[in-house]
Amino acid sequence: MRRSALLVALSAGLLLGSANSALARTAADDRVGAEQVVVFSNELTPLTVYSDPHGCQALPAVSHVLVNETSRTVHLHADPFCLTPGIPVRPGYGAHTGQFSGAFSS
Repeated sequence: MRRSALLVALSAGLLLGSANSALARTAADDRVGAEQVVVFSNELTPLTVYSDPHGCQALPAVSHVLVNETSRTVHLHADPFCLTPGIPVRPGYGAHTGQFSGAFSS
């Protein structure tokens, strides 16, 4: 009896592991080719997503982290109009926006 319970548990674990792997591949495949900048503000608000951003984009007032998921470099600016020199954020990288970042440009 004990051996059959072990086999059932092992089978269930393999099945769940396979399902999770398939879901992870699907989620990663969905992001491939996505041109977006994602901004995290805090745990109480949803992510802000800028799809295929161009030009100057003001950041949320309480932004904390910017993630560049585009194929080009974006620049963080201290003002909301992108008039100050920008800090480059390469594709696939992120940066803390801090209290001094008001916008990003691409």
